[in-house]
Amino acid sequence: MLIIFDVEGVLLNAEYLPVLAQMKGPEKEREIWDITKQGIRGEIDWEEGLKKRVAALRGIGLKEATELGRSLELMPGAKELCSALKRASWKMIAVSGGFTIITERLKHELGLDEIFSNELIFKDGKLDSVNLKVTSDKAAAVLPTLRSWGISKEETVVVVDGANDLKLFDLAAYTVGFCPVDMVKERADAVIEIHDLSLLLNLLEKKFGKAVLANLRN
Repeated sequence: MLIIFDVEGVLLNAEYLPVLAQMKGPEKEREIWDITKQGIRGEIDWEEGLKKRVAALRGIGLKEATELGRSLELMPGAKELCSALKRASWKMIAVSGGFTIITERLKHELGLDEIFSNELIFKDGKLDSVNLKVTSDKAAAVLPTLRSWGISKEETVVVVDGANDLKLFDLAAYTVGFCPVDMVKERADAVIEIHDLSLLLNLLEKKFGKAVLANLRN
């Protein structure tokens, strides 16, 4: 079995760029949040919105940006969920429109098998631009790996929160909205409304049966 997670708002209990914007004051933070929410709701072109947000924060130092990325809170229940799935021999992938500066730590902390994300570009130690490796079509980023692993749609679960994640639903037989926007809520097979990822364990057991999650509670 395979599970695919979004990162910000799912594995991490934070949105990185709005928090980073606090370094430039409350007005800049509001500006970044406004663009972020528009993108999550699917109201603006996602790629354009991301580039616009990064440009608005140009000049922030690498050291500060890195330290902040390492300090972001894991979603409550994330460690419990991922540890249990690992014991049950599930494969775990994270795919993010965010950045390596916040995602790389998750491979170690949560035991993820693969992570796909974008890369912030720093010049002379200052934030300059972004290298887009994951677009609004997040499914395109992970599909080659799914094919190489030989994992089918029937064996795949997707957990997301935002409208820009919806193409991932096409890869999965079971889809979960985690504290999602309305557009995701309408399309997901199941919804979790509380910020606690461990609640997903009961949903998976109910959906796939105890045989598939044989080691989950051990």
